[in-house]
Amino acid sequence: MIDVKLSIINEAVNGITCCRLNLVKMHIRMLPKEHVSDYPRPPKVELINGNVSVTIGTEVIAEDTYYIRVCETFHPPTIYINQDAFTIGTLKRASGPVSYCEWKGLADYWTLSKSDGSEVRHRAGWSYPRPSKRFEQLTDWIAVYPRLVDTCLLEGEKAKPQPGSFYGGWVTSWTIGPFKGDPNHPELL
Repeated sequence: MIDVKLSIINEAVNGITCCRLNLVKMHIRMLPKEHVSDYPRPPKVELINGNVSVTIGTEVIAEDTYYIRVCETFHPPTIYINQDAFTIGTLKRASGPVSYCEWKGLADYWTLSKSDGSEVRHRAGWSYPRPSKRFEQLTDWIAVYPRLVDTCLLEGEKAKPQPGSFYGGWVTSWTIGPFKGDPNHPELL
C-alpha cells in the first residue's frame, strides 16, 4: 500500500496565477502483475478483501470492501459483488433468455439503474442463482459488465471492459493479456 496525496492549488502572486502542488493522502493498493495465460481452466474463485464499486451517472450503485473474482485462462477476472452491496432500487431481475456456462450453470440477468429508476442499463449484470457445486460461492453475488455502466472501480483503479461484446471481465493495469474476445487475437476468439 502506498500513501500519496496530491492537490493543485492556484494562487495569484503579483497578478500572475501560479500552481502549487501539495501532497494529499490516498491509498493505492499495489497488486502484482498477472498474466491471464497463467489462469486455470476450469476457473478459480477467490474471495478478495478489497475495494470495488460501480457507478451509473454520478451515483455509486454498488460498493463493498469484499468481492469475488473468477479467473479463467485468457480472461481478465470477472468481478462479482454481493447483492446486498447494491443500493436499494438499483437492481432488478431482467426478463428474457438465460444463458449457460459449462462450469457455473444457468445465469440470470439483471437490469441496473440509478436508485430513482433513471439511467436504466438493461441486462448489465448477471448471476448464478443455483450454481454448480464447485461454484457455490457465487450464490447471491452479481457480476457487472464494465462496458454497460459508467465506471467500475477495482482497488481504486477504473477497470476497462474485456474486449468484444460477449464477456464481462474487468481489465486493470495489473492484468496482462492478450484476452479472449480481442479481435487482434483471433486465435483466442
